Amino acid sequence: MRAPDELLRLVEDYLAGLTLSPDLGAQRESMLYALEGGKRIRAVICLGTAEAAGGDVDAALPAAAALELVHAFSLVHDDLPAMDDDDERRGRPSAHAAFGEGVALLAGDGLLVEAFRLALTYSSTGVARELADATLGMIGGQYLDITGADSDLEQLHRLKTGRLFAASVGLGLRAASVAEPDQPPWRAFGEELGMLFQVVDDILDGDGYAERLGVGGAKSLADAAASRALAALAAIPADTSVLAEIVDGLAVRTA
Repeated sequence: MRAPDELLRLVEDYLAGLTLSPDLGAQRESMLYALEGGKRIRAVICLGTAEAAGGDVDAALPAAAALELVHAFSLVHDDLPAMDDDDERRGRPSAHAAFGEGVALLAGDGLLVEAFRLALTYSSTGVARELADATLGMIGGQYLDITGADSDLEQLHRLKTGRLFAASVGLGLRAASVAEPDQPPWRAFGEELGMLFQVVDDILDGDGYAERLGVGGAKSLADAAASRALAALAAIPADTSVLAEIVDGLAVRTA
């Protein structure tokens, strides 16, 4: 099994060699700008899941990259003045601050469509369907966030953050051609990842769950999500040690 750092290098190399549609012209610059940086944790989980499930890591790379493109699309749009109005992302100007609102909007659109172009390179439609369902869930969560239409913080984050994390496992399973009856234990693991990641982020940022529950309460919530994720992995008859290492890495960020 390959370590998370090795999986990360594979993702970065694949994204660096990504060929965007020539029809996009100079728009490609803003898209590649938006795609730079980040932890790539969703893509790494996708590759780690595919390998643990007996699949070929190289075969899972398009699915992992598609997930990163969808994530980048969401961040570009999230930063726009009409949404969160953030002029900085990952320590540098956000896409709209660097290129203007119109170009940033198109950059997000382009990233989303390029993601599905990658997902559709598979012979089965399963990867594309998995990605579409997750993206729609994420958009639904974003709607709840900007409208305040639902005060249920857990539901909001289950959609906005959790759906792409669950998809990181689901896409790995699809790329590895894991049969539907064998997927539930893996998906139980994936369902815990979004909660873990979000709560830890809230603790680090001092908002969300940390603001509502206090740091101690939020840490307890993160610990519980990590424990459930590890228990789900332990129930899978495969070598899931790399995925367990990733869970541990996410959890210790609260230290």
